Amino acid sequence: MSSILVIDDEPGIRSTVKDILEDEGYQVLLAEDGPIGLDILQRESVDLVLLDVWLPRMGGIDVLKAIKSSYVGIEVIVVSGHASIDLAVSAVKLGAFDFIEKPLSIDRLSTAVRNAQSLVKLRAENARLKRTAVEVDDILGVSPLMHEVRTLIEQSAKSDARVLITGDNGTGKELAARRIHELSERSEGPFIAVNCAAIPETLIESELFGHEKGSFTDAVSRRKGKFELAHRGTLFLDEIADMSLSAQAKVLRAIQELRFERLGSEETLESDVRVIAATNKDLREEIAQGRFREDLYFRLNVIPLRMPSLRERREDIALLARVFLDKHANGAARSIEAEAMAILSAHEWPGNVRELKNFIERISVMSDESSLSATTIAHFLNGMGGGYGYAAEPAHEPCELGELLALRLSEAREEFERRYLLHILRKMQYNIAKAAEAMGVYPSNLHAKIKKFGIEAGE
Repeated sequence: MSSILVIDDEPGIRSTVKDILEDEGYQVLLAEDGPIGLDILQRESVDLVLLDVWLPRMGGIDVLKAIKSSYVGIEVIVVSGHASIDLAVSAVKLGAFDFIEKPLSIDRLSTAVRNAQSLVKLRAENARLKRTAVEVDDILGVSPLMHEVRTLIEQSAKSDARVLITGDNGTGKELAARRIHELSERSEGPFIAVNCAAIPETLIESELFGHEKGSFTDAVSRRKGKFELAHRGTLFLDEIADMSLSAQAKVLRAIQELRFERLGSEETLESDVRVIAATNKDLREEIAQGRFREDLYFRLNVIPLRMPSLRERREDIALLARVFLDKHANGAARSIEAEAMAILSAHEWPGNVRELKNFIERISVMSDESSLSATTIAHFLNGMGGGYGYAAEPAHEPCELGELLALRLSEAREEFERRYLLHILRKMQYNIAKAAEAMGVYPSNLHAKIKKFGIEAGE
């Protein structure tokens, strides 16, 4: 149901407009002057404002300026009994959707409101399509693991049950959360994402629950938190394991009761929100170490969803690589040779789908081949233009590729990986820390690989 705020100092007009709009299915909020109306906007989710020009305490034009500066998505229809062309032009220039003269015509009012609501819905639909289009291909795949992921996403989207998404960085946890939202009955509502790891511990509670003016040193004005902004929609808490224990306790209460207070306020607010959380950490281990609340884990983990790493679903690499290549082809038909695809499929991709996408985008820019060759792929993976932090040297893959092609796929993968490790280790003069950074892996993983292949310094 769309929500409309009527700001008018005449009780009779407020009452009449409320009756008209409620009969047409809108939820209507009322304010007798500008400051009260702006206060309501701080607390409630509003799509449209009907604003009188002549108001006590704060003029309608000033209220219009305040709304357009703080609430970009809210449309405003200006109403005046002292209309003039100059006033109407001024209001429209400031961002008003329409201008209506008093006395109000029911037909004129209804038409203006419907047109404004159509624009609001169109803008929301455009935003939804953009969100859906943002790398939704990253959750594509022909592997059984991705089939399970898509099935679970579709099943979980039908309810309001909380979902806990786990998986390594770059596997598409936020994309899965957005897909759940888009397939749910909340798709018309907001999708609000919070990266808990990127917010300082001192600010996480303000970010989630909002604050009142003066509640702390830098709180120069009232601010809505993410729980409030996600009202009637979905709140995505990414990197949930990086949240402090005190913030976890408040999140637990907010999830249990769907109630919270802004910092510096004793007023309890309600939020109709679905919570989806994600982490790349083992929450069981975090609980054992005393870094994560077990009761919050059980609250969040109603529906567990694990996003597999790319190395667990190598059969999807070819599909994803072609999709990303098509995206950056700029209308030109481009392909990847079979031998080149074998090299891509053999690579570990520690950064998962995100790393593969970035690599294909980079090579699309740096290479003008219509069909990307094994030489080019190996050249960029092993040094030149690869962006892995080490200098380039001439690639020697052409003479070595024939040797690899004579092997079975599993043997070729291992041989390629061994040569890749040797290549980087030599460049970094066998400095494990620098080599691991260049490869995008942890030093412990590199040590394990070195042990696996029996590589010794100076080899």
